[in-house]
Amino acid sequence: MEEPSKFAIHEAARDGRTAVVESLLAANPKLAEKKDDDERLPIHWAVSYGHLDIAVLLASRKNFDPDVQDGAGWTPLMIAVSLKEGEDLVKLFLSKGADVNAKSEFLPQTALHFIASKKNVDLARLLFEQNPPASARVKDKRGQYAIHRAAAVGSVPIVELLIKNKSPISATDVAGQTPLHHAVAEGHGDTAVALLKAGAETDKKDVDGMLALDLAPDSQVKKFILQTCEREGIDL
Repeated sequence: MEEPSKFAIHEAARDGRTAVVESLLAANPKLAEKKDDDERLPIHWAVSYGHLDIAVLLASRKNFDPDVQDGAGWTPLMIAVSLKEGEDLVKLFLSKGADVNAKSEFLPQTALHFIASKKNVDLARLLFEQNPPASARVKDKRGQYAIHRAAAVGSVPIVELLIKNKSPISATDVAGQTPLHHAVAEGHGDTAVALLKAGAETDKKDVDGMLALDLAPDSQVKKFILQTCEREGIDL
């Protein structure tokens, strides 16, 4: 006879087997707080694989901590905002009092950093609507604000939303790069223009002595930025 796994509830949460999770919890409620070899609770696995019903089950427990971090420093909310269709999970954890400004232990990043990387403007708006709202003024280990990430992936709506919510515009990261550097280097001319419209500084050099416009991957990107700025009266 096969021996039951010592992490049976984690596996059931990962695989979406709601009845098994329910049964295991009924037999031993403390399993919800058991960490596996990855320092993850069952809730972390349920959220990672988008199993809302299991997440609801686990989050409904009396002593549920919505800000509990796994071994990588991720809270359930951070995992949820990183999913393609995680809005219901995000709303679940917000309803349980999740801290929108909780920082992952090692990097440290907030949910807003993850959202910016995923271009999910609706979730970004949702976090800014909380009380207290998400802060756009949190730096990670690389000295990057969420706006650096939004610029790097070319999300004009998130860049504009972050600026509206008091994000620094021309802050430099550990490589001396501003959000404008990131936008230009990745070839996102429209994002670069949005930053310039908002007053991004053009004279900052990175650690290699490069201005943002020096990082354009090709002449077309640089030409687009220069022509658009000239047309719209943006002073470079």
